[in-house]
Amino acid sequence: MKEIKLFDVFGVFADNKDIAQKIRTEQIIPALKDEGTVTLDFAGVETATQSLIHALVSDVFRIYGGDVLERISFKNCSESIQKVIEIVVDYMQES
Repeated sequence: MKEIKLFDVFGVFADNKDIAQKIRTEQIIPALKDEGTVTLDFAGVETATQSLIHALVSDVFRIYGGDVLERISFKNCSESIQKVIEIVVDYMQES
């Protein structure tokens, strides 16, 4: 299991989608290979943009499909971050 502490990377406001893409390609996707799991820990992060969440998980959905939600978890999310995650996940499952 891989746990990624997003506060350590972004601080209280997570908005840099370029860094999010790097996390996705260098940490999330490799960790999911061979049936691995990933936890995205938002402890300390107060706000995250929709584009950042999309950059973190969009290709993950394209590669693994909606079933990837059984292997990726979102931890310590504020209410606003939770809503953004739901929007992005719903969008990815529709496409």
